[in-house]
Amino acid sequence: MSGNEEEEDVINEVRQQEVIKELKEKKVSSQKLRVYESDMEESDDISDHHNGHNSKDLKWPVILNLAFQSIGVVYGDIGTSPLYVYASTFTDGIKHNDDILGVLSLIYYTLTLIPLIKYVFIVLRANDNGEGGTFALYSLICRYAKVSLIPNQQVEDHDVSNYRLQLPNRRQKRASWLMSKLEKSNFAKSLLLFATMLGTSMVIGDGVLTPCISVLSAVGGLQEATSKITDDLIVWISVAILILLFLIQRFGTDKVGYTFSPILCFWFVLIFGIGIYNILKFDPSVVKAINPMYIIEYFRRNKKEAWMSLGGVVLCTTGCEALFADLGHFTVRSIQISMCCLTYPAIVLAYTGQAAFLRKNNELVGSVFYSSIPKAMYWPMFVVAVLAAIIASQAMISATFSIIQQSLSLGCFPRVKIVHTSAKYAGQVYIPEINYLLMLSCVGVTLGFRTTAKIGNAYGIAVVFVMTLTSSFLVLIMIMIWKIHIIFAISYIVIIGALEFLFLTSVLYKFDQGGYLSLVFATVLITIMFVWNNVFRGKYYYELEHKVSSNKLKEILYDTKFCRIPRLALFYSELVHGIPPIFKHYAANVPALHSVFIFVSIKTLPISKVPVEERFLFRRIEPKDLNVFRCVVRYGYTDVRNEQEPFEKILVERLKEFISDDFWLSQRMLNNDKEDGEVNDEMKQVEEIKEEETLSDNEDVKEVEEVKGREVVKREIGEVDKAWNSGVVHLIGEGEVVASKGASIGKRILINYVYNFLTRNLRQSNEVFDIPHKRMLKVGMIYEL
Repeated sequence: MSGNEEEEDVINEVRQQEVIKELKEKKVSSQKLRVYESDMEESDDISDHHNGHNSKDLKWPVILNLAFQSIGVVYGDIGTSPLYVYASTFTDGIKHNDDILGVLSLIYYTLTLIPLIKYVFIVLRANDNGEGGTFALYSLICRYAKVSLIPNQQVEDHDVSNYRLQLPNRRQKRASWLMSKLEKSNFAKSLLLFATMLGTSMVIGDGVLTPCISVLSAVGGLQEATSKITDDLIVWISVAILILLFLIQRFGTDKVGYTFSPILCFWFVLIFGIGIYNILKFDPSVVKAINPMYIIEYFRRNKKEAWMSLGGVVLCTTGCEALFADLGHFTVRSIQISMCCLTYPAIVLAYTGQAAFLRKNNELVGSVFYSSIPKAMYWPMFVVAVLAAIIASQAMISATFSIIQQSLSLGCFPRVKIVHTSAKYAGQVYIPEINYLLMLSCVGVTLGFRTTAKIGNAYGIAVVFVMTLTSSFLVLIMIMIWKIHIIFAISYIVIIGALEFLFLTSVLYKFDQGGYLSLVFATVLITIMFVWNNVFRGKYYYELEHKVSSNKLKEILYDTKFCRIPRLALFYSELVHGIPPIFKHYAANVPALHSVFIFVSIKTLPISKVPVEERFLFRRIEPKDLNVFRCVVRYGYTDVRNEQEPFEKILVERLKEFISDDFWLSQRMLNNDKEDGEVNDEMKQVEEIKEEETLSDNEDVKEVEEVKGREVVKREIGEVDKAWNSGVVHLIGEGEVVASKGASIGKRILINYVYNFLTRNLRQSNEVFDIPHKRMLKVGMIYEL
């Protein structure tokens, strides 16, 4: 398409938007042109944005119900960290009794600053319409700055209800400067995408390591009860539990949450009670660790050893990312309630109680959790600990499903099947392929490493990397979107950022002691995501550069060789701007055009949800009598596809609405053009003095024109209904991608082998969109990149 044609299209779209506004004001077709008010407002304050389960719209019984469910899904990981934190921190034993107070003080402030203040009260508010995780942060940034590497943005996307609403702000200048820097730098765009992929990979790595370390730590308590239990038996019992855990994932978060929540509530009550018991029995003065001076003294005494021990201390924050990544399953308020009222107090007292016990029993630091339990409570506590470890695994498994769904929708992950497991709560998903890959990985790691020591080192790296990347994105959001005062952003960097950087340096020191495992997982996953996204973008640019021009399309459509088939055809492609080149290939080999022909482009916006009423964006392709249309179907990255109603049925209904609206829109524009061209200001004054008979005649003419107009609309809609009743054909344009001649060896391997291997062995487009095989026709074409 030439530059002039594109400019004309833009001008026409602007004029259409102006007329649409007039129609809306006059309440013409109000049901079809309904506008949804957005409560997502950006202001100086960090506000609770609109989310999937908007807390403002939900009643308290529902919020409390979700808070109860969140206990069983979100907090298993952070709730079971008392099983192994002290043992991972004092790997060489306790050398000074006050070191216990120093470590306890570190745990106090780490738990308060990172899980509580950072995640629960700051990061959760950076949600994208109720969705959390690294990709949710990236999507927010993509909406406010043009940093996406795929050129599929449209002006109309900004009209979607929950896209954005920006209020005037005195700190707009700084935000605009940052946006400008990001938009002009290809390096910054690529770096943001890479950081997003890295964060996603680390969360998935968490989904592998959490079950391993949690279950192994809990089952290892058997050796405290009897010496007959060998290490091999512990490993095989753990493997059996892990397999069972992954097999029940298909029942969904809703059912799993109801099953696990009572157990984990009981767990928190037990560790809360045992913590108080140990404090009162062994050393009540241990609470003085609230004084941060003990941290300074701890580092003075131990220096390098104290810094190295931070890799164990940071494990008290494991599962923090689940608070954010699992937000789509719950609400901000429900997670805040459950964290502040139950989780935080319970785990703080558990660590305090263990510290009090260790003050009198330094030599038992390796088994402090089970050793500090009263003998009468040992077996009940063991059973609950194993169950809680299973629940800890559930937290990161659910988070993994959520974040993969987001990355898939944004073109950064190969196609997999997304199963929505709850009709009651949106956002609760299950991914069969990922579930079984996680299960195999967990079993492999457990059998390969066999102990929690090396797994813990890898675990620490994954945890701290994700926290650091989340903070980096959050600072951009603070400045660019929230527009908070620069002093608050700097304070966050100095306090939270510096603490996380210190933890990062410590965990990386243990790279060769098992820490490499996280980076191996991340490398494999990033490679897959990079290959898929890179070729996906290359294919999109190829289609954009070779799209069918308006003149060529008219030439094809006017070809006398074309016969008309009385059916409705949906021609799918990924190209948003223009007609894909694969249509020219189709027309050359199949000289037939269906009576109603629609080019359908599936597009994911960088928002979590798009209302169904705003999902379909139609354009008519001239000549009008051929009934050829373009349709961009816009989804959010968490939207359900084809589960409530057949996709084609919704599309046809929206097409009929568009035909009606488009006719009256064109009539309105035509009348405006006539008024502008036929009369000037003086003539308008003369027209105002016309006689009443003339006005009456004009009204009669308008009534006749409206009747004729309704007949035209009825006839066009009738043609659509006729084609619909005759049958629907789904034409899928699938281009096979190969490396072009003369391409480098690396590019040939990346495209010809890696990408095509992923394409062949994962789900095809028709499976993702549930297109019936009997009415599907694939149109193939080779793209040389």
